[in-house]
Amino acid sequence: MKKSYVYFLTNKNNTVIYIGVTSNLIKRIYQHKTKSFKGFTSKYNCDKLVYFEEFDRISEAIKREKLLKAGNRKRKEDLINLENSNWKDLSDGWLFNI
Repeated sequence: MKKSYVYFLTNKNNTVIYIGVTSNLIKRIYQHKTKSFKGFTSKYNCDKLVYFEEFDRISEAIKREKLLKAGNRKRKEDLINLENSNWKDLSDGWLFNI
């Protein structure tokens, strides 16, 4: 079964939080890091993966994404701090080095 993901990206100063959803997390993070598409993440240099959740169905991931986007910044920061208190890039060491 194909997994789906909700993920948080930020910039090097952790001043912006972007929330996205995908069925291929490695490919999608690579696209963000290489700025393959023009948009919010390329404009604000969001390419550091600081949080993600895995789901069995894309519909569950989309539902969770909407819930997370509706929350305030403090709730997003709390989630990140719970799993990744140093806000390190969780994609470090994946299949690419940008």
